[in-house]
Amino acid sequence: MANILQMAADEDLLPPVVYELGRRFESAGHALSLVGGPVRDLFLGRSSGDMDFTTDARPDAILDVVSGWADAVWEIGREFGTIGLTKSGLQIEVTTYRAEAYREDSRKPEVRFGDSLEDDLFRRDFTVNAMALRLPSLELVDPFGGVRDLAAKSLRTPGAPEDSFSDDPLRMMRAARFASQLGVEISPEVEAAMTAMAQRLAIISAERVRDELVKLVKGADPATGIDILVRTGLADQVLPEIPALKLETDEHHSHKDVYQHSLTVLRQAADLETDADGPVPGPDFVLRFAALMHDVGKPATRRFEPSGAVTFRNHDVVGAKLVTKRMRALRFDNETIKATARLVELHMRFFGYKDQSWTDSAVRRYVTDAGPLLERLHRLTRSDVTTRNQRKAARLAAAYDDLERRIAELAEQEEIAAIRPDLDGEQIMALLGLRPGPLVGRAYRWLLELRLDEGPLGEEEATRRLRAWWAEQPEAQEQDRQEKES
Repeated sequence: MANILQMAADEDLLPPVVYELGRRFESAGHALSLVGGPVRDLFLGRSSGDMDFTTDARPDAILDVVSGWADAVWEIGREFGTIGLTKSGLQIEVTTYRAEAYREDSRKPEVRFGDSLEDDLFRRDFTVNAMALRLPSLELVDPFGGVRDLAAKSLRTPGAPEDSFSDDPLRMMRAARFASQLGVEISPEVEAAMTAMAQRLAIISAERVRDELVKLVKGADPATGIDILVRTGLADQVLPEIPALKLETDEHHSHKDVYQHSLTVLRQAADLETDADGPVPGPDFVLRFAALMHDVGKPATRRFEPSGAVTFRNHDVVGAKLVTKRMRALRFDNETIKATARLVELHMRFFGYKDQSWTDSAVRRYVTDAGPLLERLHRLTRSDVTTRNQRKAARLAAAYDDLERRIAELAEQEEIAAIRPDLDGEQIMALLGLRPGPLVGRAYRWLLELRLDEGPLGEEEATRRLRAWWAEQPEAQEQDRQEKES
């Protein structure tokens, strides 16, 4: 313990700004401590981009101390005792010692300011986050055994977990998130409280739940975090589509465990992410969440055939709609919703390829339909192979290798990722004598279909084919009649 604190001083694991701020508060007669995640991360050998501090100073006094020193200051969290600021590119929050609790019917905490660092640490979520470094002395304050629990990879609360989760029910989701991020095991008493109090999560705003879910899914072991949500009942409040995947296996065992399959796909998708310079830098929330949710349409589409077989026809389309509905309820942005749902909708598209070779037209459509999601779709499709039959797995992998090879070849020949018709809208209007409107769009789509089916035609051939198509349209005949009458 002393060695780590010495490292913090000797090897500049903490930015100089931390010590400067400590000295400013000390000179003003106030205590200041680095607290929470940044202290925990010191023991894990990690650096924190944001710095959280706690102090006995009230918000007005905090402002007095940082005035003229901080590069920027904001007071959005002032009613909760928090003053935000930036200094030398570092994001800093300084919060007055406090305790907060939720009323039974409230979504917002009641804030009470305190005067004791130990009391402030007691109200924090878990012992591994209830440690502080007094500044500028770097004295460690660890009244609840956070260092011990961190070494043991155990997640406990400073006091009774029921009291902690009653104060802020979102801490139950945070427990699952830390299991995903830090590889810690939730203590039995904490998990029991989570299970008993899962419905309490309903008072938390969708935005806060969403933010915790994103952090969990982007953790080092997201499947473990999701499994904790399911077995404690928290998923029933947040992602009810996931526990619904625990379908009863039919008597002939004709389908695999959809829930465990989905967790495996999630793990495999995360393993296929790339580094920062690759096409899908990890952790990628859209890929991971699509992997988790790709089969959520199966419960609604399961059918038992007379032969005893089990089918899930159109579960991809149904699943995409369910994903959209759930993500909207969790207040995700439209771009993230659209991308995730589209991956779910497309995740079965490849599986016809292994049975019969696709035409170049079919390959072009696959790429065009995926659009900017193509690299993610590659990884989702490969991750969806969880069979224990090694021969079958090898055949599927070889088939997808072949598809990717053909995509690359066509892309080199045609720049397939940016396929456009051989004629643009202006050219279509000039050739057909049309004004902007639905007819131009219809002609454009017809040319795009032609382009996908036959590849590049060139402007001359596309013009000839467009005129021939237009001559067969009722609108063209009406256009000719009006011209003759005039």
